[in-house]
Amino acid sequence: MKNLTQPLQGAQMLFVAFGALVLMPLLTGLDTNVALFTAGIGTLIFQLITKRQIPIFLASSFAFIAPIMYGVQTWGIPSTMGGLMAAGMVYVLLATVVKVRGPGFIKRLLPPVVVGPVIIVIGLGLAPVAVNMAIGKTGDGSLVLIEQNTALIISLASLFTTIAVAIFAKGMLKLMPILAGISVGYGLSLAFGIVDFSAVTNASWIAMPNFVAPEFNWHAILFMIPVAIAPAVEHIGDILAISNVTGKDFIKKPGLHRTLAGDGFATIASSAFGGPPNTTYSEVTGAVTLTKAFNPVIMTWTAITAITLAFVGKLGALMQTIPVPVMGGIMCLLFGSIAAVGLNSLIKNNVDMNEPRNLSIVGVTLVFGIGGMAFGIGSFSLTGISLCGIVAILMNLVLPDNAAAHSKIISEDIDQI
Repeated sequence: MKNLTQPLQGAQMLFVAFGALVLMPLLTGLDTNVALFTAGIGTLIFQLITKRQIPIFLASSFAFIAPIMYGVQTWGIPSTMGGLMAAGMVYVLLATVVKVRGPGFIKRLLPPVVVGPVIIVIGLGLAPVAVNMAIGKTGDGSLVLIEQNTALIISLASLFTTIAVAIFAKGMLKLMPILAGISVGYGLSLAFGIVDFSAVTNASWIAMPNFVAPEFNWHAILFMIPVAIAPAVEHIGDILAISNVTGKDFIKKPGLHRTLAGDGFATIASSAFGGPPNTTYSEVTGAVTLTKAFNPVIMTWTAITAITLAFVGKLGALMQTIPVPVMGGIMCLLFGSIAAVGLNSLIKNNVDMNEPRNLSIVGVTLVFGIGGMAFGIGSFSLTGISLCGIVAILMNLVLPDNAAAHSKIISEDIDQI
């Protein structure tokens, strides 16, 4: 009976993560079956590197939605995958530095005044895309796909369902707001007759996922590398969260360097197959908290279940039938929530916006990132998230921290007294 319990618990964990896992590839134009496959492979790689000590599941990272959408439109999927592979290498590099210098290094290199505005830019950068999709248009607003009033009914129903479940639901349901929002929006879409099942009819039951090999384009690589900043910091928060839930200090054992490396190699492997970058899923951590399923073996079964479902061709085709307004409604909340996380990072860490240095870093980062500032020499150019990430780091390293120096002087005066 015990042997049957663990696979069932693993499938349950995948069900919790499923809505968020498939939403990311649906928004970015990637294959949902590949995302399922790479989530499973990525989790197994993470477990291998961390010696299967942490009950955590890895899947599609929302922080990369905006960069991937831009990358796919600008360079295509193969080059975007090459850029994501380079972003995975950033994790591995950070893991190496943490191993040598200790975990405190990341906090010094990427303090809240740097990470906060970058996360806000990631969240708000594609706000117009969310609104266009919510009113039935393509992401760029150039083409009307569904009549606006119908689209608004569907998108607002999806949005409000997602919010209601996140706030008012109890138990396991509270962990699946995105899945609930998709379900309600999809049901309304069926009622309005705007769902086309021809792709499902033509799809095979068993099919190979549409794997895409990466190509290496320096423009895409330089664009994607700075994007890894925010997920790396988010990763540390997730590891601290699961440590608190289980009562174990995973920062020390197996060590932050191992968890970062696991996340990095999982992302590298994912992009090698044409899948979205992986990150640790807080939804699954919440499910672990509720169920007390602390055994990492359960996550092995979650990964195996994801890999198995990746070869069900009709499942991927069914995901593709979800209408644009359903995703647009959820994106209105999703992108705003990402921005709110960045804002919360500034507030929670008491970043003093009256301090000219902090105000300069945050202000320039936000305007460069959201405004679309671009620097270029010849064929080389930096814009959007990549530009504002680099600018934020450089400004933090170059500008003198007068507040810190002032605090140090006061501390020394008190010591002398």
